[in-house]
Amino acid sequence: MRVETFLSDDYRPAEDEPFMNERQLEYFRRKLHDWREELLNGSRSTIEGLQDGTRNIPDVADRASEETDRALELRTRDRQRKLVAKIDAALRRIENGEYGYCEVTGEPISLKRLDARPIATLSLEAQERHERREKVHRDD
Repeated sequence: MRVETFLSDDYRPAEDEPFMNERQLEYFRRKLHDWREELLNGSRSTIEGLQDGTRNIPDVADRASEETDRALELRTRDRQRKLVAKIDAALRRIENGEYGYCEVTGEPISLKRLDARPIATLSLEAQERHERREKVHRDD
């Protein structure tokens, strides 16, 4: 059972406190949870809009434009669905005590990086190495 940790609204993780202490974990847990809820609410509104928006448009160009808009919206929602899965994985890492540490090196991921991208699983250096290897292989 998790004990509720008090956080003021203006709390930001700082480098001078112990890494991934209860306050930092709670900060990232809330940040991830809020982001997840925001994505899910947007997804619900998209689904409702797609269901309500089905209509017969006689003009071929207007219909094509609307179908293009729908396809773009569905692609965006698919990316967000994948993002929700990554958020869920980050929340599980928090619960397992693995959050904030690089999957490759085991070193702490910087707080600035985690604040900007709370689903990060690699330190900045490991991410850069990964992207360089990916670029080299892609150029083959």
